[in-house]
Amino acid sequence: MRVIPVLMNAKRYGSGREGDMPHERRMFGDSGEALALAYFELRGYRIVERNWLCRLGEIDLILERRSELHFVEVKTRRSLTYGYPEESITGKKLRHLARTIEVYLSRHAHIPDRVHVHALAITIIPGQPPEYYLIENIL
Repeated sequence: MRVIPVLMNAKRYGSGREGDMPHERRMFGDSGEALALAYFELRGYRIVERNWLCRLGEIDLILERRSELHFVEVKTRRSLTYGYPEESITGKKLRHLARTIEVYLSRHAHIPDRVHVHALAITIIPGQPPEYYLIENIL
């Protein structure tokens, strides 16, 4: 099922420094990540990290459920003008995400035997409930 309404809650805002994501875009991305977190929490996942950063990039959500670790790439769009959010996940993005996950795993001693990588695409069209599309085990 793709449609599950949950509450939005923006997390943080851009600093306004040159090179930062524009304020409105960052706020929208944060609201998508908050929706994604609520989506997973309703399904029994526990947050481990949010917006984990290293020099190679960022992992949107790192979650735990049943002693397994789940890395989640969140893509959010407010219209379908440029396609579905999941269509923006390219091979290059997946390779970049895989390298970032390798760095995370190398820096943490207590990693479960099983890890998973998912993508959650969220479409937020004004006046409609958010639409969710989960792509499991993309790597």
